[in-house]
Amino acid sequence: MSMDKMIEAIMETQNPSVAGLDPKLEYIPPYLKQASFAKYGETLEGAADALLQFNKGLIDALCDIVPAIKPQAAYYEMYGWQGMKALTETIAYAKEKGMYVITDGKRNDIGPTMTAYATAHLGKTEVAENSFAAFDGDTLTVNGYLGTDGIKPLIEVCQKEDKGIFVLVKTSNPSSGELQDKKLESGKAVYELMGEMCENWGKELEGKYGYSGVGAVIGATYPEQLDELRVKMPHTFFLVPGYGAQGGGAGDVKPAFDENGLGAIVNSSRGIMCAWQKEKCAETDYAAAARREAIRMRDEIMAEVGRILLPL
Repeated sequence: MSMDKMIEAIMETQNPSVAGLDPKLEYIPPYLKQASFAKYGETLEGAADALLQFNKGLIDALCDIVPAIKPQAAYYEMYGWQGMKALTETIAYAKEKGMYVITDGKRNDIGPTMTAYATAHLGKTEVAENSFAAFDGDTLTVNGYLGTDGIKPLIEVCQKEDKGIFVLVKTSNPSSGELQDKKLESGKAVYELMGEMCENWGKELEGKYGYSGVGAVIGATYPEQLDELRVKMPHTFFLVPGYGAQGGGAGDVKPAFDENGLGAIVNSSRGIMCAWQKEKCAETDYAAAARREAIRMRDEIMAEVGRILLPL
């Protein structure tokens, strides 16, 4: 099961973190942009090439210490088909380097449309008698608020292609409580019910380490809910945004982990990508700065979590 591969990568690196590759042109060192613009002009193609070269440098610097990347599709879509090509090539390059890929698309629809999203990001597209992996991520973030009609098509593709999903449950943004914290007639909050649904959906994608192929997105900015949901969702792996730039720290994410140090992978995007700007180091040292920040993040989290062990 796909999530098992991520767990094994976390165990091997002793690092429960994921590098979010959400590049903007202002994050990219000038020398990389200049080289791309010299080849393709100040165009969408030039911008997309700069994104790709930036990402490749980060992946090269991180691939032996960070188990996964999480590219956010929107940062590529804004550069048109050229940007989507950069996303495809970023995913392929990371997988060549042995990294697990969480595609952050937050897709949301039902029936054939959701099947199309699942096929695009996790499955294979049929063309005459041939089939091709369009983007080929390992997991995809999805919005479950359309209910089972929006998840079932994903489950079917995940079963066929050995992939997984992360469903939005309690997100890290400040206004998440406007809907997610609302109490239902049962007395449960909306996010609690969504968590229960993830546990039930996950029964169709059981893994060998106690966690299913249906994960949940739960923000580091809500440590009390992380603690609560870790108990209520024992078979659901957590993707935890909100660390670093959004205010979450290692102590905040600690409740997401189980007694083996498993159960969660923590995302940092700007903190890693923009480490060279924070350090004010040479622009050509951007990848090494990202590595230093990733090591600092790993060590900070592991000081709270302790050693990661696979369940017996």
